[in-house]
Amino acid sequence: MDVNKVKAEIIEYSKEIGIDKIGFTTADPFIELKNRLIRQQELGYQSGFEEPDIEKRVTPTLLLEGANSIISIALAYPSKMANRVESKKGDRRGIYARASWGMDYHVVLKDRLKKLENFILSKMPDALIKSMVDTGELSDRAVAVRAGIGWSGKNCAVITPEFGSYVYIGEMITNIPFEPDQPIEDQCGSCTKCLEACPTGALVQGGQINAQHCISFLTQTKGLIPDEFRNKIGNRIYGCDSCQTACPHNKGKNFHFHEELEPDPETVKPKLIPLLKLSNREFKTRFGYLAGSWRGKRPIQRNAIIALAHFKDRSAVPELADILEKEASPVVRGTAAWALGKIGGEQAFKVLIKAREHEKDQDVKNEIQKALHFFQP
Repeated sequence: MDVNKVKAEIIEYSKEIGIDKIGFTTADPFIELKNRLIRQQELGYQSGFEEPDIEKRVTPTLLLEGANSIISIALAYPSKMANRVESKKGDRRGIYARASWGMDYHVVLKDRLKKLENFILSKMPDALIKSMVDTGELSDRAVAVRAGIGWSGKNCAVITPEFGSYVYIGEMITNIPFEPDQPIEDQCGSCTKCLEACPTGALVQGGQINAQHCISFLTQTKGLIPDEFRNKIGNRIYGCDSCQTACPHNKGKNFHFHEELEPDPETVKPKLIPLLKLSNREFKTRFGYLAGSWRGKRPIQRNAIIALAHFKDRSAVPELADILEKEASPVVRGTAAWALGKIGGEQAFKVLIKAREHEKDQDVKNEIQKALHFFQP
């Protein structure tokens, strides 16, 4: 069968099933990426969420024997929500990053990739295919850049001419020898707005990120947030969009192509105090379909407490006192103690003094002591 004809048919079919952009590249090793990954590892800049075997991340033939090509797909997601809800005094809200506004993008992309797989197999039944999204071994971004989906921005995101960086990406490796597409020339130029906008300086330089300092990473961890980053998190309860919203290529980019990616304002900008009371079941029922729910409720609750401290919301003191007395997680208790110190006031002070008397966990004790220092003149 004519491979070029099949490629054209795949491109046409991809539009029918709601793929906004598609690109093709070879299954050659990603040599330049390998060097960067080794350097990131040496510097301790990795998040720890990545595939640990660098060879698998850069060698497609290790993942699919006889691999010849990789197909990259992109779906655009909204950057603005309709019926936006406002955070106000006494009724403060947190915010999920845009990449967690609708249905979990892993589910959505895997659906599109599966449909594409079935279509290809209907044309070429002997084809070998391996698809992946985000949690797979390959670097989605490196594949997308080489396949001509977009260029790699200084904020380490793939920036497309059509949709900016507001795209989800996934890929499939195959043994079919498709003609590769041309990469897009880097269009960042001398612009450094994303680097300047990063709240923690995690963007070390254009194209290099220290994931350990990135708010998007920090909000997904399970331990106590390091002190130097707590005041930088603001009201973000999952992820961070600062480097995206600062990017000139994202100006005016706001696409609502996919119903399942539309945000529910009450879910993605939730009231903070009610978040502190949710059971695991209630959390899964309300937030389980979001990509930002993957770590469970406690990191979200910890982040919500940091957000309440950011707002200095004294109406939250009774809830934080309850957490300090009854919460099983030392991380959530410790964060509540710190937040009480940041919020301040006589009631918060009394709660901390009382907690100091009965707290057994050393990390929580340290947080209580730290919080009490905020009250010193």
